[in-house]
Amino acid sequence: MNIFRFAHRLAFLVLLAVAPAAWAAPAIPSPPQLAAKSYVLMDAASGEVLIQENGDQRLPPASLTKLMTAYIATLEINRGRISESDMVTVSEKAWRTGGSRMFIQVNTQVSVGDLLHGVIIQSGNDSSVALAEHIAGSEEAFADMMNAAAQRLGMHNSHFVNATGLPHPEHYSSAHDMAILARAIIREDPQHYAIYAQKEFVWNNIKQPNRNLLLWRDNTVDGLKTGHTEEAGYCLVASAQRDGMRLITSVFGTNSEQTRAAETQKLLTYGFRFFESRTFYQAGTPLTQARVWKGSADQVRAGLAQDLTVTLQRGQADKLQATMTFGQQLVAPIEQGQVIGKVEVKLGDQLVQSTDLIALEAVEQGGFFRRILDSIRLFFYGLFN
Repeated sequence: MNIFRFAHRLAFLVLLAVAPAAWAAPAIPSPPQLAAKSYVLMDAASGEVLIQENGDQRLPPASLTKLMTAYIATLEINRGRISESDMVTVSEKAWRTGGSRMFIQVNTQVSVGDLLHGVIIQSGNDSSVALAEHIAGSEEAFADMMNAAAQRLGMHNSHFVNATGLPHPEHYSSAHDMAILARAIIREDPQHYAIYAQKEFVWNNIKQPNRNLLLWRDNTVDGLKTGHTEEAGYCLVASAQRDGMRLITSVFGTNSEQTRAAETQKLLTYGFRFFESRTFYQAGTPLTQARVWKGSADQVRAGLAQDLTVTLQRGQADKLQATMTFGQQLVAPIEQGQVIGKVEVKLGDQLVQSTDLIALEAVEQGGFFRRILDSIRLFFYGLFN
């Protein structure tokens, strides 16, 4: 059967009246060099890494680990397996866990909701262990859940052995992986993400501030988490939103609280000043219709499985051109979600992004006479094409 291709220019093609040389992006300053072991700047909408230095290097994550602890807890809440009102009896192990603390007391009961706040805002090691034991029965079993989630998210340079981030030779992550995790937290559960912006939390009559200094310095910053051990240095995963664009930063291994905040601010300033992101189409939006042969219907609506978002330096987004291509004849049955083509976004001759075009609905096989008639049509189509 011959292969034929349909190409459609999408509605967002905008050509400016500029000289041909304008396809080349104007020069922008080199990205800042940070006083850190490893760092990443990511666009939250597209997941594209804009700046990185040793982004995939495996390093101790310290209390950034608690991003995964909180992520799994909110997943379990949203799945209905636990509730924020559940009362958790504090074990002796949780109570004795050293390092930063929420100051929960052994054999007392604390709600899941309060423990979650203790993990995120106060960076409590005791609350992290208590929450892990409530969810999985033991911290060891909870670590298995953490690693399964990391694998699902594509965190290829992470391995967890505890819920706290206390040092262990087999407990590690990377700046890139933590940015991936932060993006999942932000996108999958906006309601619980709001906790990361809270500046303080009071438990047992002890008020502790959020250690993310940028919450006080930059009102566009609304998360996420700090970390510190002697081995890891001072770490910070942060996110900010300005003019509809959200950026994520992940900085490992600075030498002080002030430095991790200042170096993170450098990344955010550079990213917002010199980059922009544009979401052209949302997942599930019909973009076109494709011809279907031998089906109960002769057309199927086509769209995207994921939002089509492109990130590039400022001033280039309006010059993007997209084409939509179907690679072969579509013969019923067609399943909903089946990949039936590609959308390619280009800036001049440069391919910027490619994503799958899918069937937004199922098309069942047609009746006997429809199948016979379309078989004849396809035969003659093959002869003349």
